[in-house]
Amino acid sequence: MSRTPIDIIIPDLTGKRAVVTGASDGMGLVMARRLAAAGAEVIIPVRNPAKGDAAVARIKQSVPGANVSLRSLELSSLASVAALGDTLRAEGDPIHLLINNAGVMTPPDHQTTADGFELQLGTNHLGHFALVAHLMPLLRAGQARVTSQVSVAARSGRINWDDLNWERSYDGMQAYRQSKIAFGLFGLELDRRSTAHGWGITSNLSHPGVAPTNLLAARPELGRAQETRGRRMIRWLSARGILAGTVETAALPALMAATGPQAGPGALYSPSGFGNTSGAPAEQRMYPPLISADEAARVWDVSEQLTGTAISAV
Repeated sequence: MSRTPIDIIIPDLTGKRAVVTGASDGMGLVMARRLAAAGAEVIIPVRNPAKGDAAVARIKQSVPGANVSLRSLELSSLASVAALGDTLRAEGDPIHLLINNAGVMTPPDHQTTADGFELQLGTNHLGHFALVAHLMPLLRAGQARVTSQVSVAARSGRINWDDLNWERSYDGMQAYRQSKIAFGLFGLELDRRSTAHGWGITSNLSHPGVAPTNLLAARPELGRAQETRGRRMIRWLSARGILAGTVETAALPALMAATGPQAGPGALYSPSGFGNTSGAPAEQRMYPPLISADEAARVWDVSEQLTGTAISAV
């Protein structure tokens, strides 16, 4: 089946500094490459230096003269997040774009981060929350746009306030939903608080739809020895242009949200096809679990307590 080409125009980003988490492979690598091609200086924080070096080489091969470099980051460790914050603040350069893209999905059993949080909550949400806190002076200096990557899974579900870390019973998919709902609520609350306090930051959300990315690939470090059956199905559908995008198209909603001149603060961007699983990126109606400002404020307060970080106007 032929696939209609889908793309967006990215404006000139010369002189802009962009940070993209989860950019050593998959759609994050596409984002980093496209930002570099538009003239941005791109920082790729990575857990695996060898994988990061390969990603930088691929970008520079595709974009001669690309200004792209690595920093060290393990999102599941608050100490590592703080260290990256120290490094970038010491460099002193304003950050104009931050795409919070990295994440993990449905490890086969209950796992925790270095700080004892359920792995998906700790990595997908709390790690990024702490990262924004540590980068706040640079984000303010750059009048940054912060784009946080959620998931189509966030269209339903809830936060398990009685057992945030899923210690009493573990449901991998529900824990994943929770992590993305919490992350989305945070991204919207960041925009509200920036507006209220004059921080100068704009914040919005994106999600990639469904595509054969590495979220469900073999991840031995998560206890997943081989790719999931779901990923095999997604790859089959993607190859035929049925209800699934490609790694290239999956990157487009975040790129639109992060760089589009008309991309609004406090908005959600995703594929516009059936079920928001594929198709051209566009602004979408906000998912019901992400609407409550009271729930978002609660997520914010609890996240500050859990991470020991405070996002403020200072």
